[in-house]
Amino acid sequence: MSEKKVIKALISGGQATAGPPLGPALGPLGVNVLAIVNKINEVTKQYAGMKVPVQITVDTETKEFKVSVGTPTTSALIVSELGVEKGSGVPKTEKIGNLSMQQAVKIAKVKHSELLARSLKSAVKEILGSCVSMGVTVEEKDPREVQKEIDEGKHDALFKEEE
Repeated sequence: MSEKKVIKALISGGQATAGPPLGPALGPLGVNVLAIVNKINEVTKQYAGMKVPVQITVDTETKEFKVSVGTPTTSALIVSELGVEKGSGVPKTEKIGNLSMQQAVKIAKVKHSELLARSLKSAVKEILGSCVSMGVTVEEKDPREVQKEIDEGKHDALFKEEE
């Protein structure tokens, strides 16, 4: 019976290389490292500029491999949506950008399967929580204010099709 080896790595979307961390981990398994790197780049290219968790499962006997891609971190998705480099170092005073409610919902939909939230509404509130710590405003307001508005039902139209 063949043995399966699992390698996990955090890769910049579409930019995996045969160097570390992949090369040294895959090389000893006798697999075609370049084929794996190309496959990773193919399946992560839509996450260009973001760090993406990748899992490579290798059958050590047949040398067959399977690549599965996780979802970028919430902060990576927010940064990408805003088109900025990174979150604010001083989120209380320095704001790095503003998300629309539609963008917050879009990010929540991408992350929903990995979040603890049961509903899209709760998922959006989780995304807004990340905005607070990153110095991102939502609809030009403090994200905590928007969380209250969600609780009050002000943005219910955005969540209608899901429930």
